[in-house]
Amino acid sequence: MSNPAPVIIPRWEYRVFGEGFGEAEARILSHGEAKARSSAETYIVSSASPNNTKIRDGLMDIKKLENVNADTLEQWNPVLKAGFPLTPEVLAQVAAAWGIVLPALSRDGYSFDEFRAEIAGVHPQLRAIAVGKERFGLTVDGCIVELANLTFDGTPIRTAAVEHEDPALVIATVRKLGLDAYPNTNYIKALKRFAGIPAA
Repeated sequence: MSNPAPVIIPRWEYRVFGEGFGEAEARILSHGEAKARSSAETYIVSSASPNNTKIRDGLMDIKKLENVNADTLEQWNPVLKAGFPLTPEVLAQVAAAWGIVLPALSRDGYSFDEFRAEIAGVHPQLRAIAVGKERFGLTVDGCIVELANLTFDGTPIRTAAVEHEDPALVIATVRKLGLDAYPNTNYIKALKRFAGIPAA
């Protein structure tokens, strides 16, 4: 008997961007030693959508923005992880997340380079942005808390975030750390601001 697929519970997130976060950063780091992870990712930003689509570790990864609550917390639902080559069926899901219609596809599968050259790199509503991440994660009051040094197409910027399935726990932790002094801004909004793309 096969094991049932794991149940995915969408997380609520509060994320901030800037050069530094002052006392909030010191409070985060006072909760223990952070675990470091590095990655190189490619975000595909659509001018027609707020959804998060990126390529990491050879996988197309999509998170859909499901809800925004009164505290501006955002609920993100992972809806797809697919390896290359991407089939037309998978690309239909990707295009739906982007809120666009793709032209007729000429291939049965698209490698990463073909996807970049023939789809993401030429569609007028899409922009591919290279994002380098050096992330430092720890747990505060049961929430996943992260500080990260980033680059957007080589330009440095920093981020901090709090995530959990329970929005009340997220906002309580955000306030405890002092991150509510900064506006909640997700990756796609930050990347659009960086690239001069109007928010969807």
